[in-house]
Amino acid sequence: MSIPMEIITDESLAENGFYWHEKLGVKVLINAVLEENGFANGFSTRIGGVSEFPENSLNLAGYDEDSEENIAENRRRFLSVFDKNYALASCWQIHSADVRVVKDLADAADGNCKMDALVSDAENVLLGVKTADCVPVLVADVKTKAFAAIHAGWRGTVQSIVINAIEKMRENYGTNPKDLICAIGPAATCKNYEIGQDVIDAFRENFPDSEHLFTPTKENHALIDLHTANNQQLKSIGVLPENIYVAPLCTMERNDLFFSYRVEKKLYGKTGRLMSVIARI
Repeated sequence: MSIPMEIITDESLAENGFYWHEKLGVKVLINAVLEENGFANGFSTRIGGVSEFPENSLNLAGYDEDSEENIAENRRRFLSVFDKNYALASCWQIHSADVRVVKDLADAADGNCKMDALVSDAENVLLGVKTADCVPVLVADVKTKAFAAIHAGWRGTVQSIVINAIEKMRENYGTNPKDLICAIGPAATCKNYEIGQDVIDAFRENFPDSEHLFTPTKENHALIDLHTANNQQLKSIGVLPENIYVAPLCTMERNDLFFSYRVEKKLYGKTGRLMSVIARI
């Protein structure tokens, strides 16, 4: 059950497995269960940077809407939150369902792969995906120490990107889904994320039992619950329900904390990007 935005407290975050961490003005949401099981992780906010979105914003991507210097400084600040000097591995996200395997530190340096999820078991590598309303999912295997970062927009979700990522972990590292801990981060929630008939049809075609994900609004439109969709996909592949943690925060409602493409692109013509990261401690 989602918690109304106006009553979200540190206690309610804790009940969902999360807590806030602040360092040098940078505010990051941490999943405590991933951390306790040996995985550094964080979901960034817009707080503590140098970008003008409108000011002091921690924009971590979007080179067409910000300077390289700003993004580099913002990433330096964000990465300084973590006690270890990790190599950041990312990808050129294209709303696909493709998964990149990051083998080592040298492989981590290539950020031009056109993918939307990353998996690895390498030490000193921090996997990261960028979002601004889409769903970020962090996954950790407590047995093999493999891990994944996943960008699941509606296109990735309808193509089952979280399932693809876990299958890639199974293929490369012998992952058993029952050994996974998963954290689903802040994203646009079903209270605000309106989609049209094309998206509704895509979900109906790929998921016959998807009607419960929709809340009809007007003709040929509905609100969609991507948090629940990804949660159910994780369960469908064998992840234990008690090992899935969902951050009760909406990027469209909490513009004080998060960037929102759907809100800010319409208002200002641009928006920043958040980053969700995971690594072995």
